[in-house]
Amino acid sequence: MTTPDGLLIVDKPAGWTSHDVVARARRLCGTRKVGHAGTLDPMATGVLVLGVNRATKLLTFLVGCDKTYAATIRLGQSTITDDGDGEIATSHDVAGLTAESVARGVAALTGEIAQVPSAVSAIKVDGRRSYARVRAGQEVVLPARAVTVSRFDILDQRTRTVHGHGVWDLDVIVDVSSGTYIRALARDLGTALGVGGHLTALRRTRVGRFGIDAAHSLTELEIASEADDIPVISLADAARASFAVRELTTSEATAVGYGQRIASQARGRGQLVAAFSPEGNLVAMLDESGSLAKAHVVFTPSGS
Repeated sequence: MTTPDGLLIVDKPAGWTSHDVVARARRLCGTRKVGHAGTLDPMATGVLVLGVNRATKLLTFLVGCDKTYAATIRLGQSTITDDGDGEIATSHDVAGLTAESVARGVAALTGEIAQVPSAVSAIKVDGRRSYARVRAGQEVVLPARAVTVSRFDILDQRTRTVHGHGVWDLDVIVDVSSGTYIRALARDLGTALGVGGHLTALRRTRVGRFGIDAAHSLTELEIASEADDIPVISLADAARASFAVRELTTSEATAVGYGQRIASQARGRGQLVAAFSPEGNLVAMLDESGSLAKAHVVFTPSGS
């Protein structure tokens, strides 16, 4: 079985790491050349974009795409991991909360904000993952980073009692820029309201142009693999769906394929462009910020 080059959109199940899914995809696709465009925490489910064979070169450009998440935030308790997998660190009375105060807290976390990532994130600190340092008992304080929360909508909210303690649960949907931590949004909302907060559920429903409707469960992929019919999105279709497109002439395609620069069509915009040959093949990802376009990466023909 030879799986074509392309993107494979997986609906990651809860309890699996992103690396677990990549390992399973390698077996199902019959190739070691499988990577992902951004991890999901083990507790999270939803869209995980995988690149197969030559499409792994496209992943670095997809990592920075905006994303959409559906989540449940629990107010009234904080945890050491900012999600439901961690031990409860603090508990507070939520009797003083109102729908209006919660809405104001959400509004304050919408737009361009400075966010301190969760200490148990995969960010590297002096060459070692932050979460590994936390688990080793080290105190980690990560610097704030600029992120954009373009939508932070409350879909439902309710109070309930969990193990004898009253909490306030919010079902939300958020659109965020790359690098935004939804756990940190939950933590910061709880902190701002004075009651603590953490995530109890997280589902990624979109990465760039790829939504949950395009995602396949691992069970579906097992069946597809047996039929030698893994549902990859072709390299060309994936690039056309995600980036600005430039149609090259035959001579331009040849030049770019040999690593030569060609005249830019988008000078000064710093635009990332997917360049195609007259035959419809993806030739390269171009940087057209200067007078001459240069290739970030060239896609040599399959089998070359």
